[in-house]
Amino acid sequence: MTKKFGLIGKTLKHSFSKPIHSLLGDYSYELYEIKPEDIKEFVLSGKLDGFNVTIPYKKDVIPYLDYVDERAKAIGAVNTVMYRNGKILGFNTDFDGMKYMLDRAGIVVKDKNVLILGSGGTSATARAVATSLGAKSVKILSRTGEINYDNYKDTAKESEVVINTTPVGMYPNNYECKIDLSAFSMLTGVADAVYNPALTKLLYQAKQRGVAYSNGLPMLVAQAKYAMEKFLDVCVSQEVIEPIVKKLSSDMQNVVLIGMPGCGKSTIGKAVASTLNREFIDTDQEIIKKAGMEIAEIFATKGEEEFRKLESEVLREVGLTTGKVIATGGGVIKNRENYFPLKSNGKIFWIQRSVEKLVAEGRPLSKDRQTVEKLYLERKENYEYFADKKIDNNSELELAVKGVLENL
Repeated sequence: MTKKFGLIGKTLKHSFSKPIHSLLGDYSYELYEIKPEDIKEFVLSGKLDGFNVTIPYKKDVIPYLDYVDERAKAIGAVNTVMYRNGKILGFNTDFDGMKYMLDRAGIVVKDKNVLILGSGGTSATARAVATSLGAKSVKILSRTGEINYDNYKDTAKESEVVINTTPVGMYPNNYECKIDLSAFSMLTGVADAVYNPALTKLLYQAKQRGVAYSNGLPMLVAQAKYAMEKFLDVCVSQEVIEPIVKKLSSDMQNVVLIGMPGCGKSTIGKAVASTLNREFIDTDQEIIKKAGMEIAEIFATKGEEEFRKLESEVLREVGLTTGKVIATGGGVIKNRENYFPLKSNGKIFWIQRSVEKLVAEGRPLSKDRQTVEKLYLERKENYEYFADKKIDNNSELELAVKGVLENL
């Protein structure tokens, strides 16, 4: 008989746990959104062979367990529950998951001052991990704590590693971030338990500063592996973790195309979307829908400034998506604030085509070759800034499409 497991939490519609467990083993795994008042009944029902626990119930399940292992007891949080011989047992596999995440990213905690954002169950796990790894000091920043979002900059001066255990910056609040990493002059690493978006505003700041960073996906997959071992009473190599991390990262990642008007973004994007069986989004078409008029008409009646404002609004909406193929307008790179919405869940490809091959007809800012050449020179630096990879589209279309696919 197939064993049945699952995940309980308050809001789970964006959880990756089910696909992760489907890749880990041959067993049933479902998601159960439950209310706080129903926790006791669910735990005592024994309707599953075991289950995982996520926000905000990692502490709430403990009173209903017959046994809590020493690590989970010390942390004060349980994320894995099993039923054995009539007993309900609790464990914490987040601990090993977080260690894996830090090690994978090269974030060194030993002899470092660590600042943990948040005071919930995952925060307790982070504190235990940091302590076990030999942190020099571990401090907690929370909304109402001694260290909070109003006074954290005093502590920031000596903090070397930051670990976010709060949902701040998590979908659909991708553009939210409550701390400024420029205040952290000694910073060497940043870890964020959030995994959607792949690059939070916090991690974006770490990337800009050139320090080691990681989102929470490796932790999520690793803790699931350790939970599965508990569920099935087996031992599995750590080597199973990385292929799942890479697959989920790839499935989640948007393919974003930038480049001059007429370079072939839409044509290439549609071909890539068809090959990957993904939705194709043309941001210019989204702007037309939003404005209720054609782009040329927006330029003629409202001017370029209004168009760019609409464009940024659309990009912030599109930036919340995952697993899409997105073709952008030629001037999207003029505003560098557009970079984060495109990059947070995306890999950005600069589609390059020689100026003489760019089509200018019907495009508001590309009236003739001389204008196109001038436009290209004005934008070249920003294309370089945005691009993760350059794709040549001066010969066969198939080669450009292949270039995108091979570099995902």
